[in-house]
Amino acid sequence: MNEKRVGTRTIALAYPPSVLSCAAVGGKMESQGPLASFFDELGQDSFFGEKTWEKAESTMQKKALQTALNKASLKPKDLDYVLGGDLLNQCIGSSFGLRDFGIPFYGLYGACSTMGESLSLAALLIDGGYARTAAAITSSHFCTAERQYRMPVPYGSQRPPTAQWTATASGCTILTGEGNGPYITHVTCGKIVDRGVADANNMGAAMAPAAYDTLAAFFRDTGTKPSDYDLVLTGDLGTLGHDIVREFFMRDGIDMGEGFQDCGLLLYDRQQQDMHAGASGCGCSAAVLNGYLLSRFRDGSLKRIVFAPTGALLSPTSSFQGESIPGICHAVCISCDK
Repeated sequence: MNEKRVGTRTIALAYPPSVLSCAAVGGKMESQGPLASFFDELGQDSFFGEKTWEKAESTMQKKALQTALNKASLKPKDLDYVLGGDLLNQCIGSSFGLRDFGIPFYGLYGACSTMGESLSLAALLIDGGYARTAAAITSSHFCTAERQYRMPVPYGSQRPPTAQWTATASGCTILTGEGNGPYITHVTCGKIVDRGVADANNMGAAMAPAAYDTLAAFFRDTGTKPSDYDLVLTGDLGTLGHDIVREFFMRDGIDMGEGFQDCGLLLYDRQQQDMHAGASGCGCSAAVLNGYLLSRFRDGSLKRIVFAPTGALLSPTSSFQGESIPGICHAVCISCDK
């Protein structure tokens, strides 16, 4: 087992799993953004034919998984596991959305890092010989997140400049033990990092230290640097958090370069759509990965990236009690080569 470890926190997969198929589903705001053409399905309201926002989020997950299955010409019974989660209490977006598929299920909670967490664990299961095929999936919904974490949407509460817009989106990746790539070659598990930020409207600042911690560990363990990758992408840090991470690395003498980007800055046109600091939510990085990024692998414009979604591990209860916001970041290396 230890032969697969590189450095202190990174796993170099001996049998890198291949991306077999993927799917991205989004809502109305996503349909108006610069990545709209990379989605498999886009809704034109918040409900996706359902009566509640929570049911709509479950429907997005259902659509994402079914679309990914269809692309791979698979049946639900062909999957050994599905690993997924969301932002809702008890992860009801996932459990209600996936219950009818009859696939062995691991429910996860990594907040907005859930796509990285589920992808990491699915890859480890396959590399270890415990699964042949597994799906990683997550979602978020602007209205369900606002209802749970902040103010109900009808209140029309004002959002400060540091606030981010929770994406209404879902993304699904199906991994398999054999395939033509791209491959998951390395996984770095994040640590819980808390630097005392307590402002729930400034998630980027709260999560930035965790992103820096995980990426620094990844580069140190693998002996690589940012310029060795086409892109290094954090998830949902937004403008402020992204700048903080860049500054942390500059203090170490490391220039992250132009290839350092953030999924929260890619999903929307922040000038035309007024998203303040950018996008957030589990569905943001999931949709950017399963729509935009994996499409660029298919057309040959990407060869090797680090995908590092970040999550804020808070709850309404912890915020009401004055707790600070712990952050986490899980990183995976995706490459055309094993």
